[in-house]
Amino acid sequence: MGQLLIGRAKIETTGPFSAIVALFAVALVMVSTTRAEPPRATATETLAYGQLARAAPVAVVGCALSGLISGAFYALVPAWMQDAGTARTTIALFMLVAVLGGLAFQVPVGWLSDRFDRRLVLAALGLGFAGLAVILVHLPRSLPVVLPPAALLGGFMSTLYPVCVSHAHDRMPADRVVAVSGRLILLSGLGSVVGPLIGASLMAHFTIDGVFYFMAAAALILTFLAAGRSFTTMAPHHLERPFEILAPQAATLAHASLDAPDEPLSPDPIKVASEDN
Repeated sequence: MGQLLIGRAKIETTGPFSAIVALFAVALVMVSTTRAEPPRATATETLAYGQLARAAPVAVVGCALSGLISGAFYALVPAWMQDAGTARTTIALFMLVAVLGGLAFQVPVGWLSDRFDRRLVLAALGLGFAGLAVILVHLPRSLPVVLPPAALLGGFMSTLYPVCVSHAHDRMPADRVVAVSGRLILLSGLGSVVGPLIGASLMAHFTIDGVFYFMAAAALILTFLAAGRSFTTMAPHHLERPFEILAPQAATLAHASLDAPDEPLSPDPIKVASEDN
């Protein structure tokens, strides 16, 4: 909902940005002073990027490109709209609808990726994003026209990363969940840093619409890679795992093997008392 403040806050001053920094600082203090015990970390072997890239190349490239696209989108699309004289209220609603579209797409896209080859789902998402990005450049930047494409763009963009992560976990052992997720988060973060730099450079050397052509090109690269790999290698079997919400005190940062027997996380207090007696 903070997107709506773009239309009302005085963004020409440092006040709104200082307020955001202060809110983050307060949130950090609240989290760091909690009485809850942190999850217990277990020793795990490091995961080399080469091993992950050989096992799931689509996921590795996809996470980097997803960060590239999302970083350029959130950093440069408001500037693209402002350059055309779009009202700040329209820009705020455009970005808000993009975020809500990303939220709405999580469940249906997740359902599809659990029932079909995730690489084909990625290819469809990338193709849809690229097509909409090119179309949006040629549409009038009025509120009724740009809001539906904004919702679809946000939906396609926000589901690229989770589908890539799911595909990587399909290709790796269950006890490497944390290591795989950590590597992919870093790749996405690096992409989100590089994306605005490349997009801004293209906007400076070409037209302001260059950012959308850049994002469309990145999405098409992912589309061709995912579709090509789906035709050359077999899709892994999707394992169904139960979903459980664990308390932080009882959770470990590493997932046990699917075949491992259930073991108590702490000794039985009654048994310990009887042994002491």
